[in-house]
Amino acid sequence: MSLQRDWRRARAIAWKDLTAERRSKAGFNAVRSLAITILVLFGFALGPDTNAVRAAAPGVIWLCALFAGVLAFNRSYQSELDGGALEQLVLYPGSRKAIYAGKLLANFVFVALMLAVVIVAGIILFQVVIPGEWPSLLAIILFGTIGLVTLGTFYAAMSSRSRAREVLLPLLLFPMLVPVLLAAMEATKALLGGNMMGDAGVWVRLLIVFDIVFLAATFLAFEAVIEV
Repeated sequence: MSLQRDWRRARAIAWKDLTAERRSKAGFNAVRSLAITILVLFGFALGPDTNAVRAAAPGVIWLCALFAGVLAFNRSYQSELDGGALEQLVLYPGSRKAIYAGKLLANFVFVALMLAVVIVAGIILFQVVIPGEWPSLLAIILFGTIGLVTLGTFYAAMSSRSRAREVLLPLLLFPMLVPVLLAAMEATKALLGGNMMGDAGVWVRLLIVFDIVFLAATFLAFEAVIEV
């Protein structure tokens, strides 16, 4: 019964955030514009060498996801902070983990949509050839997005009450995301290079372990973080 109540609460929070974003569209448009601008700048920086551009494409796409994701995470608790509703949300009866689950779900949908735009733009700009094992590529994107959103949502909660949260969040988040970004980049690069059963498999397993460990850790630590 408690789990059902928490799940309903998490869905309500996620639906509220996604509905607010759908109505305004300001956040998604800003994030999408930033990501595409970064892609174009990297394209100019890498020059006309097609092979170099293709080799750099996985890293560029995941870096775009990181920088654009930070903007999304900074907005995670913005509506509650602007309306003074964060304290009321925390004090509402029920597990506070439901707040984290709702924010996590909303951010996952937001970042996944943003990443889809980035990937399509990256494929066109960098002339990337999609391999026949494209379902494995989708799995890499899924696990990488989960890792990115898990830590992004958690550290956004940690820095939400700080006046310098726009600066504090990247400082906290970037070092912690090195393993997941490295694994996602290398797995994507290995798959695009046709080495799915070799290096790609190792990096995918690392992504899965990272996601499991940090999902469990952040859910356990969230109640203490949101009370600070």
